[in-house]
Amino acid sequence: MSINHWPTPERPREKLLERGSEALSDAELLAILLRTGVAGRSAVDLAREMLDHFGGLRPLLETSPQAFCNIKGLGMAKYVQLQAVLEIGRRYLEAGLKRGELLSSPEQTRRYLTTRLRHHPYEVFAVLFLDSRHRIITYEELFRGTIDGASVHPREVVKRALAHNAAALIFAHNHPSGVAEPSQADRTITHRLKEALALVEIRVLDHIIIGDQVAYSFAEQGLM
Repeated sequence: MSINHWPTPERPREKLLERGSEALSDAELLAILLRTGVAGRSAVDLAREMLDHFGGLRPLLETSPQAFCNIKGLGMAKYVQLQAVLEIGRRYLEAGLKRGELLSSPEQTRRYLTTRLRHHPYEVFAVLFLDSRHRIITYEELFRGTIDGASVHPREVVKRALAHNAAALIFAHNHPSGVAEPSQADRTITHRLKEALALVEIRVLDHIIIGDQVAYSFAEQGLM
């Protein structure tokens, strides 16, 4: 049955307007973007099929254009549309962390770092450089590795911190496995970086590991 024949309160667009976007399921949100279904299947049916096929919203949004277009009823136009929406979301969160702004909460920082790092299929080590009042100077991705790890060089981190005249740093890296628990290597490199930066009087405020559903904070766990 076409969505147009559904009871009005059950239609995704009307439901969003009446109850807010958080009331919609992943399939309903996706259906709004798809706009139309295919013969015999509504947009919601097609959205559910897509989520089942790819294993969820994240793998769907991160799939290749070829794999996306292999599903009947989809094409490059819808792929481009979804990628544009994903990038808008990233930029929306990034807009909350601009140069000169004060970090207002750990949650805001985690959301921003999660958006920047979670989609990488390999490990990326990044740094938020801050001034003496913990205002943002810039964000940089310094090292990239394979799915198993990234080589992090303390000397390079110190050089970048001095180049930005940073007074404090927040480290972050992703675990492509999705598990946010720190490894022994993560603990070791954090300790080495803290020691190297202490020599030039630069503080390390936190090291955040980005997983699939959670971000692990060294500071919150008392490891800093």
